[in-house]
Parts: sequence; structure tokens; C-alpha cells
Amino acid sequence: MATSYNIAIVGASGVVGSTMLSILEERKFPVNKLFLLASHRSSGEKRLFQGKSHVISDVANFDFSQTEFCFFCTSNEISAQYAPKAAALGNIVLDKSSHFRYDNNVPLIVPEVNQDAINNYTNKNLIASPNCNTIPIVVALKPIYDAVGLERINIATYQSVSGSGKEAMTELREQTHQILNGLDIAPKVYPQQIAFNVLPHIDQFEENGYTREEMKMVWEMQKIFADNSIAINPTAVRVPVFCGHSAAVHIETKTKITTKQAIELLSKAPGVKLITGELPYPTPVQDAAGRDWVYVGRVREDLSHPKGLNLWVVADNLRKGAALNAIQIAERLIGLSLAIA
Repeated sequence: MATSYNIAIVGASGVVGSTMLSILEERKFPVNKLFLLASHRSSGEKRLFQGKSHVISDVANFDFSQTEFCFFCTSNEISAQYAPKAAALGNIVLDKSSHFRYDNNVPLIVPEVNQDAINNYTNKNLIASPNCNTIPIVVALKPIYDAVGLERINIATYQSVSGSGKEAMTELREQTHQILNGLDIAPKVYPQQIAFNVLPHIDQFEENGYTREEMKMVWEMQKIFADNSIAINPTAVRVPVFCGHSAAVHIETKTKITTKQAIELLSKAPGVKLITGELPYPTPVQDAAGRDWVYVGRVREDLSHPKGLNLWVVADNLRKGAALNAIQIAERLIGLSLAIA
């Protein structure tokens, strides 16, 4: 492949797009020309990259024959409309929306977990990047899955408001100020107050009583592990944290694994930073926010099941949960294998 590439970021004005821009610069991705794209509402805004100002253009008017890699950090609707056009003009498209994740002809990739499936992108010139919860959880479970298999996963997530975008972060900030000053609040982004509250409601409710966010974890984990036999029972909860998703993960393995054995596996797992010691757990604020590791702590055997194991998993949802994962896929495609710092 070439030594540098023409890159487009679609959704460059959003929090994931902005994070992607920062990580491309941090990891010195070989960018030749950079094109920042968004809807007409954001066109004309400017962003810095490598010390130079770049103007965001309207994606509707962009000629995708100018680029080789396109990162889509957008809604399903925008990805559905423009990603196939970019792919048809020869781009490798890395999409963060959920639109293509369940297409059997589009690989769903987490490089630490199923890198061998990356080359299937040639089916449509498309690669999907999973949900911001799915990514860190499968990274943490991969060494255990390989060693002893997984029969069942119970998950309760604790998801930060940055997963809903800039408006949700503003809403949490404003509601916190309003409540502390005795003012009335009027929720806009979320159906109920998010400040000083938790909401077991992310995305729309499906007919089975689970939310779409919860079902994403089921569909995506089974696809990534290429194992539909894994039973997955998720609950997704929004919490008043600005950045960093957490998950209490309870697994039942096919073969018994001890705490000591699991810790040994996790201590060597790619992309994982194991937290032990007096406070044997990571948190979004102290550990994950602004960093690229998948943090794992509180590893312990399940008191209620002979082959059960519990883990606490935390990651920056904007970085490893979104932008970094897509960039790592692109790095694998061009032959780079950069470590997480």
C-alpha cells in the first residue's frame, strides 16, 4: 500500500469525530490529505490537525473519489446514504454507526479479538466498528473465551452521557447547575432527569422488553466471537458521568477457571490493563477518561455458580469504544501494529 493516505472523517463536528482527529494525530497515522465532513449545519466550522486549520465541508457535496479511507462517525441515516457511495468509489470505509453491523457481508471488527476477519472487507469495501460497550467487553473476555469457552454472559452497563453526544454532555452540566441552585429543569436529550440519577433506558425499547442498546450487545458479541451459542443477558443504564463506560460482567464458562488463572490471562491480554491492589478496580474518571486501555478489575469467582466469574470493565467510550478501534483497524490494513501507550 501507499506510504500516506487521503482520509475523510464524516461526522467531524461530533464528539467521536473530534476524538478521531486527535487520535490520528497522536498515533501519527500517515495522512496525506485530510477532508473533514459533516451535515450542512456544521459546514464552515474549523478544526485543527497537525497545527493547520481545516474547514468542515458538507458531506452532500463531497467527491469521495478524492480519498482512500473514510471514517464514518455519524448516524445510521448518514452512513446508509453515503458510506456505500464512498465504498463504490474505492474507499475502505470504517463505519461507527450500527447500520452495517449485522450485514453478513460486512465484517464487525475489534482488532484484539477477531483481526482475522478484517480481510473480508473486500465484500463491500466496508468494515463496521461495534458498539462502545461491546468493544471493551469483548477485549476483556477474549483470553477467557479462548482458554475455557463461554456459555453465558450477564452484563449491566453504566454508560456515560458522552455516548449520546455533545448535547447530552451539555444537559448533564446544565442540570447539575440547575439542581444545585434550586432551579427547575426541563430534560431534552433524555426522557427524565440525568443529573444525580440513573436511567435504565438507552435507545428505544424493543418488543421483547429489552432496549436496542441491550440487543446490540447480544447481536454484536455473537458475531464477533462467531459463536451464536453464547447466551447473553444485558441491561444498559445511563449514569451521570461525562466520559467513560463501565460494565459489571458476570460469565459462566464451559470449563472451570479460577480467579488466579483469569488474572494471569488478563495480565497478558492485548489492550487490557489489569487493576489489582488495595483498590482493585478502575473507574471512568481516575483511569479510563482520555486513555486507550480497556481496564479490568474486581476479578473474582462467582459465589453462586461453580463455573462463574465476575469482572468489572471500564473504558473511554469515545476512544477505545469508538474512534481508536476504527483507527486500529485502518492501521492493521496498512500493516501498522502500534502499541497502546
